[in-house]
Amino acid sequence: MTAPYPYRPAAELSPFPPADPVPTAGRVERRRQLVDDDRSCLWKPFTQMQAYQDAEPVILEEGQGCWLRDVHDRVYLDGNASLWVNLHGHRRREIDRAVASQLERIAHCTLLGPSNVPAIELARTLVELAPSPRLTRVFYSDSGSTAVEIAVKMAFQYWQQADGGGERTVFVRLDNAYHGDTIGSVSVGGIDLFHGVYGPLLFQTERAHSPYCYRCPVGRSYPGCDLECTDSIREAFERNPGKVAALIVEPLMQGAAGVLIYPPEVLARAAEIAREHGALLIADEVATGFGRTGELFACQHAGVEPDLMAVAKGLSAGYLPLAATLATEAIYQGFLGEHTEYKTFFHGHSYTGNPLACAAAVANLSLFEDGTLMEDVRRKAAHFGRRLAAMADLPHVGDVRQLGLIAGIEVVKGRDGKVPFDPTLQAGNTICAAVRERGVMVRPLGDVLVLMPPLAVSDDELDLLCGVVHETIEALGPRLARGERS
Repeated sequence: MTAPYPYRPAAELSPFPPADPVPTAGRVERRRQLVDDDRSCLWKPFTQMQAYQDAEPVILEEGQGCWLRDVHDRVYLDGNASLWVNLHGHRRREIDRAVASQLERIAHCTLLGPSNVPAIELARTLVELAPSPRLTRVFYSDSGSTAVEIAVKMAFQYWQQADGGGERTVFVRLDNAYHGDTIGSVSVGGIDLFHGVYGPLLFQTERAHSPYCYRCPVGRSYPGCDLECTDSIREAFERNPGKVAALIVEPLMQGAAGVLIYPPEVLARAAEIAREHGALLIADEVATGFGRTGELFACQHAGVEPDLMAVAKGLSAGYLPLAATLATEAIYQGFLGEHTEYKTFFHGHSYTGNPLACAAAVANLSLFEDGTLMEDVRRKAAHFGRRLAAMADLPHVGDVRQLGLIAGIEVVKGRDGKVPFDPTLQAGNTICAAVRERGVMVRPLGDVLVLMPPLAVSDDELDLLCGVVHETIEALGPRLARGERS
């Protein structure tokens, strides 16, 4: 099986020197100890640890550019940008220097009271880059979950303190939504696999259809439809007249649900409905922000201006945990008052506005300043699209979804009828494990293969990424369809 285009193998493209064919006894012992400790001490996220105990772990040790190296000296193209966070490659000189320079000053100081230089500089940069001039205030946290949690709490408290807003307590969210793992962000999520067990802990929300075009919830096809999937958003508002605090959306892509990419017109229609009913719009740009979609923020594709926007992941270019919630001046003003009015936003974290993380983020965003980076991303996205298109006709590829340098490939047992694989086969995991054996690291979401390389990825690396995935699906798809796991 070969891809319909040539590509260079991982061994040729990797920036790492060849491994020592005879590792020292000390290195062999260290590897063994790390494997033992990994199995006996760590509890890994989103991982069934019973199965993990029987697998050979991949223990990463070093990164360079778009590449990773593990303790066994095996190299991998970082095809999911280290869970969608890395933008410019590992060990980017400008960001390394910014972090080292900040370490010579101070690594952390509280933002509860005093400010710090990098936090101020980053806040100014974020306000200047925001997709709306209305977003003028920045509140820091440390992850996408907390950034969304903050947005939800801000929206709720804002209405409780606004004249006549006390009844606005309802949040409208979409099916298949994923906004994080804290209780508030789970409450506005919509993936039962992740969220169902926590039902008794969650506050009630109004749900609306997911804009899942491949498996449309209302049985229509884009672009021939009239965006009927958004009718349920309007209905959710109409069931709660004057009571909706906010609509929360992942602009243009429901990431954790399987890279469900939807048309900009859907986002524009959803925002219009929220505006008509006087509710706030929360944009969760955690996965889509900072250039991945071909625009700096996904909202810009639809000309939508949110009232609250959560960002994380690429904010620090994958260097340090950092997130931010951007708010309009009107929302900020709604929290001002005398001490005895108790309008303060009583929320914060010990590492809020961490100077080290903020310094990395400032250096990261400076790389976007002249516009050439985004021009290059759009060029690479076109090349990526051509390579992805070659997979669309494979017998076990149901749908290929792309937005900028983001792609989701949904594999199916049968294209006719969109028949899924038997879930016990774990088709996505099986394919990704085989891809990794060939020096490319990607991660599945169910039976959707997620390809989201760093923005710094080269054309040769894109060819390798798509070529290996193409050939692996072509080889394993028929076996999986027959019920064989390998």
